[in-house]
Amino acid sequence: MKKTNPPFVIGIAGSSGSGKTFFLKRFLDHFAPHEVALISQDDYYIPANTKTQEENKRYNFDLPTAIDQSAFQRDINLLFDGQTIYREEYTFNNPARKPKILETKPAPILIVEGLFIFYYTAVNALLNHRIFLHAEEEIALQRRLKRDFIERGYNEDDVRYKWVNHVMPAYRQYLLPFRDQCDRIIINNTDDPAPIITITNEISAELRALVSTS
Repeated sequence: MKKTNPPFVIGIAGSSGSGKTFFLKRFLDHFAPHEVALISQDDYYIPANTKTQEENKRYNFDLPTAIDQSAFQRDINLLFDGQTIYREEYTFNNPARKPKILETKPAPILIVEGLFIFYYTAVNALLNHRIFLHAEEEIALQRRLKRDFIERGYNEDDVRYKWVNHVMPAYRQYLLPFRDQCDRIIINNTDDPAPIITITNEISAELRALVSTS
């Protein structure tokens, strides 16, 4: 079997509500499907029914131990080896959403995204380029409230509790310390899409040129 060249790996992480999902969508628009692969830490959550609840019956998903790290690392390695991976989409326990089977094919550019990708030493070591997205806390919270109500069916009290007790402590402990190590820091405090579109235009052009000469 012919050994494939390793992909150029881009790590993208950001605080909850930083606009990472929109950034990723606009970034991927610049590439054909065969040019880029995306693997998301969010699809490797350990099922909630296997986790320990707090006294208030809320699961804490914002811990490195909430992720099946071995499966996450295994699938990244398979993409490095030129193999296609399959994974069931994680729906955050929303019964209204039927999970899809996600197919990810190897590609010259591999995007790895998630809260803990810099914290996981083995994953961080594979990254060639690191992007950090940030938004002011109140702006990020309002985005989180909107998303969790619409997409995940959570009520406001639950979201606010998790924000204070889970989300921000995890961000400060497991992501923020790596901010200064990143190649690019993007501040995203506006819901105007134009700045993000401009930034993704710039980054994609730079990376395309870099990958083509590597």
